[in-house]
Amino acid sequence: MCLDSLCVVFAGYLAYYFRIYFDTRPWLLTETSFLISVIVIMVANNYTFNKFGLYSPTRFRHFSRAWWQIFKALGVDFIVLASIMFFLREKTFSRAFMAYFGAFAFLLLGIQRFLFSVYTDSKSRNGFSRRKILIVGQDDRARVISEAFERQLSWGHELVCDFPEKIRNACLDGRCALPPTCITLLPQILREKEVDEVVFAISSDTSIDLKSYTDVCRKMGISVRILPALWSLESDNLRVETVQNIPFLSIPVNNFNAIGLLYKRLLDVVGSVVGTAIFLLLFPFVAVAIKLDSPGPVLFRQRRVGQNGRVFNLLKFRTMYADAEERKKELTVLNVMNGPMFKVKNDPRITRVGRFLRKMSIDEIPQFVNVLKGEMSLVGTRPPTFDEVERYALAHRKRISAKPGITGLWQVSGRNRIDDFEKVVELDCQYLDRWRFFDDIKILLRTVVVVLMRKGAF
Repeated sequence: MCLDSLCVVFAGYLAYYFRIYFDTRPWLLTETSFLISVIVIMVANNYTFNKFGLYSPTRFRHFSRAWWQIFKALGVDFIVLASIMFFLREKTFSRAFMAYFGAFAFLLLGIQRFLFSVYTDSKSRNGFSRRKILIVGQDDRARVISEAFERQLSWGHELVCDFPEKIRNACLDGRCALPPTCITLLPQILREKEVDEVVFAISSDTSIDLKSYTDVCRKMGISVRILPALWSLESDNLRVETVQNIPFLSIPVNNFNAIGLLYKRLLDVVGSVVGTAIFLLLFPFVAVAIKLDSPGPVLFRQRRVGQNGRVFNLLKFRTMYADAEERKKELTVLNVMNGPMFKVKNDPRITRVGRFLRKMSIDEIPQFVNVLKGEMSLVGTRPPTFDEVERYALAHRKRISAKPGITGLWQVSGRNRIDDFEKVVELDCQYLDRWRFFDDIKILLRTVVVVLMRKGAF
């Protein structure tokens, strides 16, 4: 990152002096604009290089791929710079300077990366101190580990492949691994060969006293890595965490993380403050309309199931007659959803005002209070009722593994057209498994479009 930053700074000065001495056209570029340009590209470049995999520990198979990634990252950098200059209304900014800056940055960064890769490859192949790694494992697990080490960038490492004659069959498709059936020879191999580290990639169905062999490595001063038996090619979401220096293997059920949840909560707080203010402004007018239309409370409170079974009172403007819950049983035959969820088209329990509130999605506005209290999120899965959850299969419960939301992927994917509960669960799980903070932003924007087009609930 330091070398990349130096290349950007050097490219900026090259572009500046090239424009002065080799381009005879008149131009204006203030010192402030020049400094802003260099600083913006330097900072943005470190971010974009990371996003485009240029700080990844994975080796590029062909350097042409690295050139292409550099080109794309710089493209983003200069779009950011042009946008900043546009908003600053910098009239003296030179487009020719920006073109020269981009060209020099591309050349310098590419050459620097190429020379650095040549140097590190040379060190890794010929270095006296390159790390010698022995893999103990079988079949796919050993092959996956071997391929991972081949892709891994480092100052120098190699796999130990020169086994004694009787275990030469340990080589798998040209990749080296000591099979578990020959693990009793591990102490002998460690004595005879240069080994800095042993990687155990043994599956759970192998009855081996692994601790005794890790003790051998420890006594001989050889580092050990262990691929957990729980890990598999099909399920690669295993994580290692520590709590008070105690190591744990954790299996997360969604794609949320601490930083992501922080951003999500900040968005919830800002959105719910604005939403609650709108709720308070609308309340007198909506309350009068509801009261004039039918007897009963203005707000509808219903106990719903939240994250992992937490119970809370969901708030909505009342859109049904006061006896709606009692009449629900007689309408079960009209349920249009296949599965535990209950929905009736042209529900006779909905009042005239309620139909309007639903069409405009105004009935959902009190839920901003639930979001402000931390019971819900702006974006998530819809909070189910108790009778729905009682009918859930085990796989269905994943949709309540996160905070429920006012809107979500299901709601903006044409909920009025979805009549299969399994499809609802699929969309909810898709949201949880692939979550990114910007996904919430996209869903919120799509929700605004849906509301403006009056595609509310039926």
